[in-house]
Amino acid sequence: MIEAFTTNVLKIIPSSMRDTALIRILGFTKIPLLWFISPVVTQMDNEKCIVKVPLKRKTKNHLGSMYFGVLAAGADCAGGLFAMKHILNSKQKVSLSFKEFNAKFLKRAEGDTYFTCTQGAEVEKFVQMVLSQDERAEMPIEIVATCPDKLGDEPVATFTLVLSLKKQ
Repeated sequence: MIEAFTTNVLKIIPSSMRDTALIRILGFTKIPLLWFISPVVTQMDNEKCIVKVPLKRKTKNHLGSMYFGVLAAGADCAGGLFAMKHILNSKQKVSLSFKEFNAKFLKRAEGDTYFTCTQGAEVEKFVQMVLSQDERAEMPIEIVATCPDKLGDEPVATFTLVLSLKKQ
């Protein structure tokens, strides 16, 4: 039921805002933390997904930088959005989760943080493979977090998440 609602709502939203709306609907209906941190998809194409999480009072830690749990949620969004969109487009039921999560925190994220995943084509092939079989499959997804306003292109964190999919 939620999937039909989501599909219908996304049809009436301007295309430039659909990916952000998809994450926000998911946050509002299933993962409240995503709603709370207000992620914004700044770029989404066949190759690259960039999700921005603003540094605000509700996303900061006691040092004034982004709380590591929020950094993890941002990486989750950037890493999972490709798969989620391909699954929705397939109109098939697929269980999506992350099996492993590895992070390297390199610097303090002291500004709006951008999470970049550049594996769009690989994820699309992976989802197609999962749709053609009945076994759970896994794929590592790499995400780089940056704070362009403070540090330019220098990473503040890197993440490797193992995407786990199974057709239901």
